[in-house]
Amino acid sequence: MAISETGAGIDIVYRSDCPSRPILDQIADKWSMMVMAVLDKPRRFNEIRRRLEGVTQRVLTQTLRRLERNGMVVRRVLPTSPVGVEYSLTPLGESLREPFGRLYDWTVSNADEIRAHQMEYDRRVQS
Repeated sequence: MAISETGAGIDIVYRSDCPSRPILDQIADKWSMMVMAVLDKPRRFNEIRRRLEGVTQRVLTQTLRRLERNGMVVRRVLPTSPVGVEYSLTPLGESLREPFGRLYDWTVSNADEIRAHQMEYDRRVQS
């Protein structure tokens, strides 16, 4: 993002080379946000999967790897037989729980209004 002052005030330009773009793309998708929400404590893969209805094993694996790569989640191999793995938030990932929680709360609070707008739009477009 670049900020420049113009005669009309501040002009924000979301530059194509802004380093926030790929990071936001990787951490702000629905599954990443939901995974981080259910990681209120360390959890095993299948426990995470059971708490996220509709997520496939493949998508959950990709999401956890992406979050681990970005430093949001840590993967710990458990000394069990068979070998188990659990995931937990890092301090960096934990720092996103509060803003993501606010976004989730906003979504729930406004879901009916958003659905009404979607239905009205769809009616207009189909006419």
